[in-house]
Amino acid sequence: MKTWFITGGTPGGFGPTYADLALERGDNVVLTARRPQLLDAWARPHGERALVLPLDVTDAEQIRTAVRAAEERFGGIDVLVNNAGRGWYGSVEGTPDADVRRSFELNFFSVTELLRAVLPGMRARGSGWIVNMSSVAGLRSAPGFGYYSAAKFAVEGLTEELRREVAPFGINVLAVEPGAFRTRACSGFTDEPVSETVDAYLPFVESVRASMVGQDGTQPGDPRRGVRAVLDAMDQDDPPRRLVLGSAGYDAVHGQLTGMVEELSTYEAASRSADFPPEPQGVRSVPLAHR
Repeated sequence: MKTWFITGGTPGGFGPTYADLALERGDNVVLTARRPQLLDAWARPHGERALVLPLDVTDAEQIRTAVRAAEERFGGIDVLVNNAGRGWYGSVEGTPDADVRRSFELNFFSVTELLRAVLPGMRARGSGWIVNMSSVAGLRSAPGFGYYSAAKFAVEGLTEELRREVAPFGINVLAVEPGAFRTRACSGFTDEPVSETVDAYLPFVESVRASMVGQDGTQPGDPRRGVRAVLDAMDQDDPPRRLVLGSAGYDAVHGQLTGMVEELSTYEAASRSADFPPEPQGVRSVPLAHR
């Protein structure tokens, strides 16, 4: 029996879906949310195997308190799912500075704080799983979500290095990159005003907002099928380092990577020309006295 610690437990999102499937496996679950009262009805049928904790993942002290509570209740954390996060739309030039910082605090720095809180226990036990919920936007920027994409790119880089560092301790690390899934992620944009500070970008930003609102409830991705794919990947003898979820997401990432490889090959000569010239092979200088 494993114990899962899952952030971002807002109903209708990936968090409760991870929790449901983990419980169906017979595991214990700690599900966190900023408004834990929304999860009371969800937790009640699961009794002692489900623990709901209040957590604002941008508060380092709350993170440490929640992790201690989980470890005291279940004896340790075997799987950490860094799921909490959301995007704010706006142009790169015109997004308010407060929104930029808020995006990185929620989507990147919270991940680092959770890792620092959970990894000591995993290292001590010599096993564990870290699942970092990134995004297709972490591999290919999403229009109008430049800073969200930048934060997810940062999560990708962090996850890549973390995987190398913790492998000797028996800890596995997986980056998950969902495309458009039928969660409630887009519903919040309906009543959220545009806060763009550069008028020249307003038509673009407003079109991004309209697109997000328009696709709410019609996204092709099924959260339950997506999480099932993640769990199946974790069960493999040789699990993947990253997993893209959704057909549209797969196509977008495949196109991005194919284009990058093609461009890399096109400019191979330019890339290689930046090195110092190689030393001539078989040429050895002869001392003057012997000439």
